[in-house]
Parts: sequence; structure tokens; C-alpha cells
Amino acid sequence: MNAVGFTLHELACFLAVAELGSFQKAAVRLHRSHPSVFAAIASLERQLGLALLDRSGYRVAVSAAGQAFVEQARQLLDSARQMETQARQIAQGEEVKLSVVIGDLCPLPATLRLLRQFFAQCPATRLDLHFEALSGPWERLYSGEADLIFHHLEQADMRFEARPWRRVRLVPVVAPGFLAFPLDAAITPEMMRPYVQCMIRDSARDGPPRDYFVVDGARRCTVADQFMKREVILQGMGWGHMPGYLVDEDLAQGRLLSIAGHHFRESELELVIARRRDIAHGPVATRLWEHLLAGLA
Repeated sequence: MNAVGFTLHELACFLAVAELGSFQKAAVRLHRSHPSVFAAIASLERQLGLALLDRSGYRVAVSAAGQAFVEQARQLLDSARQMETQARQIAQGEEVKLSVVIGDLCPLPATLRLLRQFFAQCPATRLDLHFEALSGPWERLYSGEADLIFHHLEQADMRFEARPWRRVRLVPVVAPGFLAFPLDAAITPEMMRPYVQCMIRDSARDGPPRDYFVVDGARRCTVADQFMKREVILQGMGWGHMPGYLVDEDLAQGRLLSIAGHHFRESELELVIARRRDIAHGPVATRLWEHLLAGLA
């Protein structure tokens, strides 16, 4: 068998005729002459040994054999365009990939909406998205595995440039019937010690794991994310602190109950958008940062 040597131009001509049903319309779309489009498809058919078009009628149509190649031709041409765009982007010094980490307390719809608005304008840059918990986002940023993170800031670190994004309220909650005593403002950690406390598992790979709002001596159930934690608490398998935006409706409907009071208080954490200050950022990463800051204004 001879090696197939058809060109992208021949595929583009075939696809244009298949979509438009006319050599003349295809020629106009491709800014080519009618004879050149006709010759390109004839050459493609010779190399494949197949009649891709049915020319017997008034309007040219894709043959049964040609139908099998339409989608493959479209995919090949799309891949070629992506390669061309990527090559141009690399030649201009632009990143082909950006890594962004979303922390466990971030509201996903709002966070992803910000990213969607930007990456819709940068189709040649791949978004490498990660979800990390507790100190995991900071570890990714420390190690250079993330270009930017959405997470909370525990303390000032001059290696990072951070901008306040939004505040998240944390509420201690239980399911109805979970506790053997009435809810009131005087519930103490000692009273909660016999009950399973559901906690997020730190996704950092190095260093000691971090925990928040821990009741010493209580049994623990660890989960990977806030959605699993909410479900565990709803099912009466444990209690814990949850971001308000995830449980406000549950509280309003009585599916969950707050135990906030003198000892277990509601609290707030400030979420930030952060990047490394001590490294150079590429043009796409810089535009993303500027886009996000503009959204904060």
C-alpha cells in the first residue's frame, strides 16, 4: 500500500463542499477558485481510492464512503488549527498551560465563573485546575506547581502577592436528632466530645496536617471536600463547621441546626486570590491576574 500524502488543503476543500453542497460556495469560503477546489478533492479521492462525493445530481452530495470521513476531516483540521495557534503562542512567549488551585472553602460557581470569562478568550492556553484542602493550595504555590490560587490567607508572607476576594462564614452544624441533649447557647466542647466530628482531610503531601475547630479527644471522620462533609452531617454521621453558602438553605429548611453559642461561635475567613511575588509571570498569567483584579474592583 502506498503512503497517503493528502494535504490539509485537500481536506479543507472536501469538508467545505460536504458542508455547503457546492463547489462554488466552497471556493468562496476558502478564497480559492472553483477549479482548484475541484482538483483538490479529485486528488484526495485518488489517494484514498474512494469516491467521496456523489456528483450525479444537480446538487453535489457526500457519498456513503465520504460520510465516514467527514467527522475525521473536521477533527484533523481542528487539530491542525490548534497546533498552529499553539506554535504561534509559543513563538510569542505565551504559556500553553496555567495551573490554578481552588481551595476547599471557595464557592465553586463564583470561582469558576471568573475563570470561564478569562479562558474563553484564551483557547490556546489550557487550564490545569486542581481542588485542594487546608494547606494543600499553599503547598502547590510554594512548590511552583500552581500559578495562582483561590484560598484563605493565614498569615502575611512576603513571597506571596494576595488580594482579598470575599469572606466566607463558618457555622457549626448538626442534623436534627443527632444530639442527646437540647440545643442552646451553652453547649461546651466537653459536651460534644462523645460525638463524631467530621473534618476535611489536609491535601498537602509534606508537613504535619492542619486541623481547625478540633474538639480534643473526640472521634473523627475525615473527608476530602466540603460537599462530602455536608452529606455526612446531613446523614447524622457527624457534626462540623460548614461554609454558610453551602448550608444556609439547610438551616432555613430545618435539615441542619446551628450549635453556635458561647463556646462554638460562627466565624469568618477571608478568601484571597494569590500568586508568587518572587518569580516572573508569563503574559497569559499576567493577563489572568489583571482580569481577576478588575473583577474585584
